[in-house]
Amino acid sequence: MTATSLESALGRLYARIPLGMRLGLEPMRAACARAGHPERAFAAVHVTGTNGKGSVCAMVDAIAREQGMKTGLYTSPHLCRFAERIRIGGEPIGDDALTDVLTRVLDSAPELSFFETATLAAFTAFREAGVDVATIEVGIGGRLDATNVIEHARAAAITRIALDHADRLGPTLVDIAREKAGIAKPGLDLVLGPIPDDLRAVIDAVARERGATTSTATGSVLPATVGLRGEHQRENAAVARLLAARIGASDEAIARGLTGARWPGRLEHVGPYLLDAAHNPDGAASLARYVQSLGIPPARATLVFGALADKPWAAMLDLLAPLASTRICVSPEAYARSALDPAIAAAHCAGVVAHDVDAALRAAGGDPDRLVIVAGSIFLVGLARARLLHLPVDPPVAL
Repeated sequence: MTATSLESALGRLYARIPLGMRLGLEPMRAACARAGHPERAFAAVHVTGTNGKGSVCAMVDAIAREQGMKTGLYTSPHLCRFAERIRIGGEPIGDDALTDVLTRVLDSAPELSFFETATLAAFTAFREAGVDVATIEVGIGGRLDATNVIEHARAAAITRIALDHADRLGPTLVDIAREKAGIAKPGLDLVLGPIPDDLRAVIDAVARERGATTSTATGSVLPATVGLRGEHQRENAAVARLLAARIGASDEAIARGLTGARWPGRLEHVGPYLLDAAHNPDGAASLARYVQSLGIPPARATLVFGALADKPWAAMLDLLAPLASTRICVSPEAYARSALDPAIAAAHCAGVVAHDVDAALRAAGGDPDRLVIVAGSIFLVGLARARLLHLPVDPPVAL
C-alpha cells in the first residue's frame, strides 16, 4: 500500500472528529459484535486515571515483552504520528497494516466516532497480530469510555485522580473518581495509585456495587532504577508492578521492564530540551518537582509554554514560571482556534510571545548550559519533539 492510501484512510478517520469523544458504549458494543468481538481475543490490562495512565501502560507493555509475551499497546492521543496509538511488540503499527485495518473499520462501522473507530481498529489489529496481552489506556473517564467494552480484563488500575475534563466527567474530584471507577467488573481487583481516602471511599463503593474489589499499590518493592524519570514515576511503577504480576510476569521481568521502559514526551531530555506533556496542575507540579531536583537555577532555565484555552493554564504557569528566568509563550499551532492566546499567558508570567513553535525553539536556543523546559500541552510537546528530532507529523487530535 502507498503513503497516499494511508493518507486517505486517515483523512476519512479525521472526518469523524466532529462526533467528538462520545461517551456511551452501545455503538461500540454493536460494532464489536459485528466484527466478531476482537476485544475478546487477548488478555487485557485496562488502565485509567487523570495523570500517569499512559506511563503505567508503557511500563506494563515493557514488562510483558521482557516476559516473552507478544504485546499490544493502545494509548491516546499521539505525540507525532497516529500510528503511535497502536503498538505491537513495542513498535507503532506499520503503515500497510494501519491502512488496511482502518479502511476495514471505517467501511464496516460508519456510525463510530473518531475515538471509537481508532479503538476498534486497535482491537482488530491486536487480534490479527495474535498478541498475548494488550494494555489498553482509557480515553476519558472510564465508565462510558469506548475502551470499556472490554468485559473481562485480566488486570485493571486507576493511577491518580485530578481535575481534568470536568465538562465531561463532572465538576468535582468525587464525580471524576466515580466515572473512573466505572471500569470495575465482577471479580476484578482494581489496583489503585496514590488516591486520597475520600476518593478511595468513592471508588470502593463503585467497585462493591459492581462485584469488584480494590488494592493499593503503595509499598511495592521496586528496582533501584526506574526508566521513566521523576519521583511520581516510581508511584506509577508500583501500579505497573502489581498489574504485571497479575498477568504472570516474574520478578526478574518486572525489574527489567521497569528499568528499560520508555515513554516519549514525559520528562524526556532531547539535548538541552526537557519535554513534558504536563497539561494540568497535577502534572505541572510533578514537572516542577523534577526540575527542582536537577538543581538548575532559574537563571539557567527557559520555559516554552503553550496550552489550550480550556485548561487551567494560570495554575500551571504559577507552578512552572518560577523555574525559569526566561519565559516564551506560544500557541500549539494545530489548535490555534482553541489555544490560549500566548499574549495572555505572557502577560501572566512576564514572558515574551513567539508566533509559532519553530520561532519559540529558536528563541529558546540550544545552549547546552541552559535547560529549556517545553510544557503546557501534549500538542506543543509533540510539535516540538517532531521539530527537534526531524520526525514526520500527523495532525494532532485531542481525542
